[in-house]
Amino acid sequence: MLNSMPDVSKPAPPVTAAASGRGGLRMSVVLWHLSWSALALMGLAGMLFLPATSFVVGAMVAGAIPGLCSIFLLSHDSIRRRQVLLWIWSLCSLIAVGLTGGVAGPLAVWMVAPLAAAVALNQRVLISLGASLSFMCLLIATFISVSQTVRIPDDQEGFWLSFLSLLSVCVGLSLALMPALRARVERAQDAEDANERLLTQLTEQPCLILSFDEGGRVLSAYGEAPAGLDIRTMMELGLTACAHVPDRVAVALAVEQASSLGRSEVGFTPHAMLDHYLHLSLRRGPDGRLYGVMSDASLQHGREVALEQAKTEAEGFNQSKSDFLAGMSHELRTPLNAVIGFSDIMRQKMFGPLSAKYAEYAQLIFESGQHVLDLINDVLDVSKIEAQKYTLKLEDFDAREPVSAALRIVRAQAQNMLQPGSADDSGGVRIKSVLPHTPIEVQADKRALKQICLNLLSNAVRFTPSGGQVTLMLNVIGSDKLEINITDTGTGISAADLTRLGQPYEQGGSSAQQAGGTGLGLSLVKALAHLHGGAMTIESSPGVGTSVSVILPVISQTRGELDISAVSAPVSAGDHGDGSSLDTRIAQTRASGFSALSEAPRADIADPGGFSDFIIRPPRS
Repeated sequence: MLNSMPDVSKPAPPVTAAASGRGGLRMSVVLWHLSWSALALMGLAGMLFLPATSFVVGAMVAGAIPGLCSIFLLSHDSIRRRQVLLWIWSLCSLIAVGLTGGVAGPLAVWMVAPLAAAVALNQRVLISLGASLSFMCLLIATFISVSQTVRIPDDQEGFWLSFLSLLSVCVGLSLALMPALRARVERAQDAEDANERLLTQLTEQPCLILSFDEGGRVLSAYGEAPAGLDIRTMMELGLTACAHVPDRVAVALAVEQASSLGRSEVGFTPHAMLDHYLHLSLRRGPDGRLYGVMSDASLQHGREVALEQAKTEAEGFNQSKSDFLAGMSHELRTPLNAVIGFSDIMRQKMFGPLSAKYAEYAQLIFESGQHVLDLINDVLDVSKIEAQKYTLKLEDFDAREPVSAALRIVRAQAQNMLQPGSADDSGGVRIKSVLPHTPIEVQADKRALKQICLNLLSNAVRFTPSGGQVTLMLNVIGSDKLEINITDTGTGISAADLTRLGQPYEQGGSSAQQAGGTGLGLSLVKALAHLHGGAMTIESSPGVGTSVSVILPVISQTRGELDISAVSAPVSAGDHGDGSSLDTRIAQTRASGFSALSEAPRADIADPGGFSDFIIRPPRS
C-alpha cells in the first residue's frame, strides 16, 4: 500500500447533542444553574448576620432566581426556552447590579452572568445572544451609576458582596467552559478518527487515487499501485514518464483536456511492464486541481482487442462472401442467359420442328436454368439484406400492377401442372384473385412488392396438389395499411415447421417438396416486409391449408376515395391465431372462393389457356 504526501481534507465535525438546537438537555447545564443559585442563597444567608439593607437582600434574591428557573428545561428543552432563560438572566442581573449602585457597585461583575449562562448552554447562537444581553446590562448599569439614584452599600457590605460576585463569576465561567472544551476535544478526536478511517480506506482500496496541481504535477497518491507503474518515477518525473513512449503524447493530452474541459479518460501501457494496460480517469475539482483514479485494465483491454480482431475478421469474411457472390453472379448469369435463351427458342420451335424427345429436353433445360437463376437471385437478395445494403426504391404506383404481374407469372407455372388431356382446368391448381376495381395508390418498392407476391404464390402453388386452389386478396386496412393475403388448400404446415419457417434456408414439407425450393422464399418475404415497416403472419393446419398475410403501412396519403364494397373484407387481428377462421376461409376457397368472387364476371379469373391479363375486376354493370 502507498501513502505519499497526504492531502486529505478534514471532514465536517459530528453534531453532538449539546451542539444541536433541539438536542437533549445535559444534566450538567441544570446543575450549573442550581449551583449558581445555591451560591447566591448562601451569600444571602451570610448577609443576614450583617446589618444588610433591603436593597442588598433584594439583589441577592434576584441573583438566585435565574438558576432556579432552569428547572423548567427538564420538562421540555428547546432553543426558544433557552433564549427565554437568557432574558431572565439579563433581567435579574440588571436588578441585582442596579440595587447595589450600578457599574460602580460591588455586584457589577454580575453583568457578565448572561454570557456565562450562554457559555454553559454551549450553543453558538445563545453565546451571541448572551454577549449582547451582557453589553445591554453594562449600558443600563452605567446610566444608573451616573444618575446616582441608588446608594452604594457601605464598606463592610461592599467587601462581602464583591467577594461573592467575583467568586460566583469565576467559578461559574470555569464550570461553564469545561463542557464546551470537552465537546470541542471530543469533536477534534472524532475528526482525527474520521481522518484515520478515511486514510485507511484510501490506502486499502484496490485502485490508485491521484491528485495533480494545475500544472499536472502529481501531488499525492493513495491506494495500490497497478503492476508496472513506478511510483518513485511518477512522483519525481511526472505521470507521462511512466507511460510507454508511444503513449506519452496521449497521456499528456488527457491531462490537458481534463484541465480545460473538466474530465478525460486515457489508457496506456506502462513503461516498466509492456504486457499490461492501465486506465486513468481524470476529473477537475472545484479547487482547480485534478483528481484521478488509475486501475489495471489489462483483462478488459485484452477482451476489447480480441473483439476488435474478431470484428475485423468477420468484416473480412463478409467482404469475401460479397466478392464471391458478386463474382458468382457475374460468372453464372452470363452462361445462364444463353442457356435459358437458346432453350426457350428450341422449346418454342422457332426455327423448325423438333422431335418430341428433343422438345422435352429443351423444356427441362429451360426449367433448370430458370431454377438456377432464381436461386442466384434469392441468394444475392438475402446477402444484401443481411449486410444491410438492400436499399428500397420508393415510388408511387398502383399496388394492383405488381400483384397482377406476379399473378401472370405464377399462372403460367400453374398451367404446367394441368393434367394432359383434361378438358378444363379442374386437373391443375386454380388461381383466383380478389382485387378492388379502383386504384390503390401506395409508396413502396415495386420490385419488392412483386417479389413478395411471387414468392408467396409460388410456395402456395408448389405445396397445393393438383385440383387445389390458391386465392390472392388485396385489401386496405384502416387508412395506411395494405394487406396481401394468399390462401391455399394445400398440404398445410406442421406446428414444428412453423417455428422454423421465415429463417434463411429453412424449409417445410416432405423431402420431395423441399427438393423444389431453396428455403429463401419466406425469409425474403419477411425481410422485405420488415424493410417496409410491416410484418408477415402465417396460419396453417396440416391437411387443410395455409393462409399467409403480409401487412405493409405503405398506403399513400394522397390516394383517392376507395370503393370499400369492391374490396374483400380484411382479416381482423384476432383471427390470425384462430384455427376456425382459417378453416372457414379455406372452406370458402374450396367452394370457389368468396361471395364477391362468385358474383364477379368470369373475366376476373384468368383463362388458363390464354394467360389473360384480366386480373383486376371490372366494375359491375
